[in-house]
Amino acid sequence: MVRKTTGQGGSGRGARDLRVKVKTAKGRKLSSTRWLERQLNDPYVARARREGYRGRAAFKLIELDDRFQFLKPGARVVDLGCAPGGWLQVAVDRVNAQGLKAGKKQGFVLGVDLQEVEPLAGAEVHLLDFLEEGADDKVKEWLGGPADVVLSDMAASASGHKQTDHLRIMTLCEAAAEFAFDVLEEGGTFVAKVLAGGAEAGLQALLKQRFTRVHNVKPPASRSDSSEKYVVALGFRGAPTAT
Repeated sequence: MVRKTTGQGGSGRGARDLRVKVKTAKGRKLSSTRWLERQLNDPYVARARREGYRGRAAFKLIELDDRFQFLKPGARVVDLGCAPGGWLQVAVDRVNAQGLKAGKKQGFVLGVDLQEVEPLAGAEVHLLDFLEEGADDKVKEWLGGPADVVLSDMAASASGHKQTDHLRIMTLCEAAAEFAFDVLEEGGTFVAKVLAGGAEAGLQALLKQRFTRVHNVKPPASRSDSSEKYVVALGFRGAPTAT
């Protein structure tokens, strides 16, 4: 059962508390009840519904791009772990993948995920486990050339063990980074989700060798109680020169 509670606001002027409270239903775990309550009270969830995005995560990419401006008209973008498609929606619009913005270059957006993703105009989407043997070669074939931006919002299924989850997502992030090194144009951008936990130091060092600037960012849309953050690597230096 869901109900809205009212009461005295902190200002003492009788402001209403409209936070939605969810009663624990028979057969529902407490953790599920808490998740539902958080969703119902999340302003980004409500905003995503109003603005037609497939999930609140779209605003994370919007906030990152507003700050660093890597999704430019005409850019070629690969989105790894693209389900349910919120990042694809943002990328399609900002790189003009449908060619709807007169006078702007038309970009290209490719998405892959191991889950089915509802088709999206302006994006080419494929079903694929990026960690399977030969997956990177398949993505390169679909891409058909270099990329300007490689995005990774990939996340492994939560195990309930913080360090294990950290190591799993770092494995995904490192695989995405290696792929980015192979396909990015000079000056390109790599954006990936990581979980704070200590094992990301090696990746940071590697990215600093291959990009001119590397930032660690927690966008406002990322929940404050989450350990996730995003690494934004700008200005890809290209393949290392032989010594």
